[in-house]
Amino acid sequence: MNVVGGMRIDEPAADMAVLAAVASSKKDRPIPADIVMMGEVGLAGELRSIAGIESRLKEAKRLGFKRAVVPRKGAKKLSGIVQINCSTAAEAFDAIF
Repeated sequence: MNVVGGMRIDEPAADMAVLAAVASSKKDRPIPADIVMMGEVGLAGELRSIAGIESRLKEAKRLGFKRAVVPRKGAKKLSGIVQINCSTAAEAFDAIF
């Protein structure tokens, strides 16, 4: 994915966040400020597990996020942040919007 200014995003875990940003623009609805999302999105819209999910959730919690949309497969329990486990991007959109 290319972003304005020439920055490249090649981290698979950013797929869900990028897709949510596009959906937010299309729906003309903002993503809540307290939610973080992570996960690789497949061509069929499935949300795939990602490496290092526990450390990513700990960092999101440290940064003040209250909720996290994460892939159902590979989800880890962590207190202090509500996890919304999703199997597909469509499920994630329902949770976000």
